[in-house]
Amino acid sequence: MKTALVTGASRGIGAEIARALAKDGMFVYVNYCKSRDAAEKLAAEIGGAAIQADVSDAAAVATMAERIEAERGGVDVLVNNAGVSLVKMLCDTTCEDWDRIFNVNMRGAYLVTKAVMDGMVRRKWGRIVNISSMWGEVGASCEVAYSASKAALIGFTKALAKELSLSGIRVNCITPGVVDTKMNGCFTEEEMAEITAEIPLGRIAKPSEIAAVASFLCSERADYITGQTIGASGGLVI
Repeated sequence: MKTALVTGASRGIGAEIARALAKDGMFVYVNYCKSRDAAEKLAAEIGGAAIQADVSDAAAVATMAERIEAERGGVDVLVNNAGVSLVKMLCDTTCEDWDRIFNVNMRGAYLVTKAVMDGMVRRKWGRIVNISSMWGEVGASCEVAYSASKAALIGFTKALAKELSLSGIRVNCITPGVVDTKMNGCFTEEEMAEITAEIPLGRIAKPSEIAAVASFLCSERADYITGQTIGASGGLVI
């Protein structure tokens, strides 16, 4: 049985990815930072385990990786999903705002990947999926920090895929569009209606639809796919 680690998995897209990978027959570690109850409830539901770590904290990430190594022999499938958003014009974005966005969205992916990839290299097998955003591809006004962090994650994916390809590790990226999660709670109903009207498919995505893409990329059906950015925006970005 493969072992998967999904960061930021206590709710939203991460929770649905954890469910999907469990259905695929994997033992899933549900990573969380603060939402312990939600993570433990999900872990019990899918037969996995909740594991706490702030992904931007190197010591916490090392401890998490050590626990998984001791319990399961390491991580076979990693989904770097943990992320935070920020809706602010750049002129109002503070250094603290900028650092927080990059610490979670990019530094977190770097730290967790580095902590688990040695085991993948030893076993000559691994799957890494990074959850970016369509704004990482095209940028969003009033979301410069967020867009920049997600663009960095796309570049990280492409370079790492080349670096790890001969070790049997596939690295890919998903760029979701607007998804029905709490992250979009900052928008009013009127704003969401305007956004939805711009989506060619006429609706926002369900978290489970993003999870289906992750499930595919982590499966043997995607063995010849690496270094790719897979859009799931309902046609909003083409």
